[in-house]
Amino acid sequence: MNAIDHFLRPFPAPGIPPALRLTARIARCSRSLAIDFELHGNVADLTLPVRSEAPARRHGLWEESCFEFFLAAPRSSSYFEFNLSPSGHWNVYRFTGYRQEMREVEAFESLPFATRLRPDSFLLALALDLDPLFETVHPLDVAISAVIRHHDGGTSWWALAHPAAHPDFHHRGGFTLRV
Repeated sequence: MNAIDHFLRPFPAPGIPPALRLTARIARCSRSLAIDFELHGNVADLTLPVRSEAPARRHGLWEESCFEFFLAAPRSSSYFEFNLSPSGHWNVYRFTGYRQEMREVEAFESLPFATRLRPDSFLLALALDLDPLFETVHPLDVAISAVIRHHDGGTSWWALAHPAAHPDFHHRGGFTLRV
């Protein structure tokens, strides 16, 4: 697996802290995908949920700091959304089209991922088996994003691309990677 680093950009909005840097590393090997997020900056200025002793499936993780990615087969209107909280909580959703018929993907009973918090960085790493999502091996279109809450009450929305006039991680124009 060859991993490539990708820099996420904040949605252009007033008050975005210039001292943050967010990268994602993604690698694909046939039926598995590895994705790592690295957030660098003064983590004390951010509101990151505390690591839970019992991570579980949760809804609404995007209402707090949350790392996300989206997967779709090329030319398919359906796609999957993965939400990963610094707390260890997670969820996976399937959509039949743009924000249509959101359903939790029950094929995953857990989605364990590693996190590491330091004063100047936060890291999150996930290895994912693609078998529950896709029947055949084919390239995948990928969008990578994050919602970061700040102690001052602000929010920043990070993505590889921001194709809409407002932060919209579901927009297919943001699925800029093919792995």
